[in-house]
Amino acid sequence: MELDSLDLVRDALMLTLVLSAPILIVGLLVGLVISVLQAITQIQDQTLTFVPKIAAMLIVAVALLGWLSVRLVEFSVAVFSSH
Repeated sequence: MELDSLDLVRDALMLTLVLSAPILIVGLLVGLVISVLQAITQIQDQTLTFVPKIAAMLIVAVALLGWLSVRLVEFSVAVFSSH
């Protein structure tokens, strides 16, 4: 199966979206929860959201590391075996 450059770029961008989506969704949800808590308690500290979001995203990234690496290796094999 031969890939031309547009297919390769499209596949790489789609893989990037698929691999980053779970991490970004967790960051979004944690940020939303913290924002609601800030609105309820009227604590308006802008830096309060950074540490929990980064920690949650890091935990998800570590938990999905095996899946992420398998998907990257599959893509790399597909790219280099097409020549």
